Amino acid sequence: MDVTPDTTPGGGPVPLPAPKLGTLSRLAPEPMKVVLNWGRRYSLWVFNFGLACCAIEFIAASMARHDFIRLGVIPFAPGPRQADLMIVSGTVTDKMAPAVKRLYEQMPEPKYVISFGACSNCGGPYWDSYSVTKGVDQIIPVDVYVPGCPPRPEALLQGILKLQEKIARESLGERYGTTARPSVSQLTSPLVPPPPGGDDR
Repeated sequence: MDVTPDTTPGGGPVPLPAPKLGTLSRLAPEPMKVVLNWGRRYSLWVFNFGLACCAIEFIAASMARHDFIRLGVIPFAPGPRQADLMIVSGTVTDKMAPAVKRLYEQMPEPKYVISFGACSNCGGPYWDSYSVTKGVDQIIPVDVYVPGCPPRPEALLQGILKLQEKIARESLGERYGTTARPSVSQLTSPLVPPPPGGDDR
């Protein structure tokens, strides 16, 4: 059996790999991240962007027979500023695309998107139309795609479960901390230098 020694050949301790720390993850211990992800996972306020016939299937998924509120999904947020999850269901046209993007940008972070149905995934049967956007992912990032024309309500429930699995294992540092942190010289360059001679009080 191969046992790795706790020390290097020179006798010193084994250097540990540098931890992956993002913008916010360095402030929270691991159990806290689990609690925060658990809270996000089971309290998704939905902003429904129903554009065509798939919206009827979304409404059916929120009714008593399927009842996706039992999964911790609260349907019909009052507006984008109160929503965590946008479900785009139906054909996104080039005329509607700016409104979809504007409302997505009004949602607070962290936010998620489910593309529901063939039309919002890729244009569906209207993909070759001059006025149809070839998928909502051309204008906003999508987390989960639900295929079908139209998909059944059970397919939306499966998509929500997949999104919840993704939320449970995500790290906000990896999601939002992709940009390199500025160096000290970049942070201090616009500042006025201190007077020579130090503090003469």
